[in-house]
Amino acid sequence: MNIDSIQNGVVIDHITAGLGMKLYKLLGLDTLDVSVALIKNVSSKKMGKKDIIKIDADIDVDFDVIGFVDPDATVNIIKEGKLVNKLSIDMPKTLVDVIKCKNPRCITSCEQELQHIFELTDRENKVYRCRYCETKAN
Repeated sequence: MNIDSIQNGVVIDHITAGLGMKLYKLLGLDTLDVSVALIKNVSSKKMGKKDIIKIDADIDVDFDVIGFVDPDATVNIIKEGKLVNKLSIDMPKTLVDVIKCKNPRCITSCEQELQHIFELTDRENKVYRCRYCETKAN
């Protein structure tokens, strides 16, 4: 398989195999009018297998979403065909309007203007809980 290199854009690398599509959806990459490549199950010496997302445009990506889905992923910023910055991502302490509370009794279910806010409650197990009802996020 041959995926062209990008001249200006973003490469999200070292995504745990199988999480690339979730990241693609949560970042809203399907709404972009630019070339986006999602490469699944790429061989990796370090990880065994990994996913990679290449975005052929200089866009802002939501690091909180990346940190929530896979805090071990890296973000590479490409300018004029060269790597200019490589960023490691950490788990955000707070997620705002990234995911929705699944509890039908949560106040966010009936108060539409309320933001969906989740707090990191257990870093080791990657657990986020709704700020309002403490329901665990998926």
